[in-house]
Amino acid sequence: QVQLVESGGGLVQTGGSLRLSCAASERTFSNYAMGWFRQAPGKEREFVAAISWSGGRTVNAISVKGRFTISRDNAKNTVYLQMNSLKPEDTAVYYCAATQVPLSRSGRPSEYDYWGQGTQVTVSS
Repeated sequence: QVQLVESGGGLVQTGGSLRLSCAASERTFSNYAMGWFRQAPGKEREFVAAISWSGGRTVNAISVKGRFTISRDNAKNTVYLQMNSLKPEDTAVYYCAATQVPLSRSGRPSEYDYWGQGTQVTVSS
């Protein structure tokens, strides 16, 4: 069982930046690809970004490309999401998740085995 705890959310103005962190409980963290998803009120959970177990490959949603960067530090059992040039439409609860499927399948929430509790990101206009 992998436990995931997100942190770093908050309120920021349009154009600002935030860095989300997701700490994993397991030393087997490096066996998992990791993803970030978000969910706004009344909307479905949306893929944001994913990173391979080694950190060597990443994939981003088109809506965040060039603004968000996913990274990981396996020595610290932590994955990060650096969010720059934030927009009001980025407002959502952000979740990290762990999966053992290939990165090519990392865009679907159903492919993930473990989820964090989420952290709120609010971007004011």
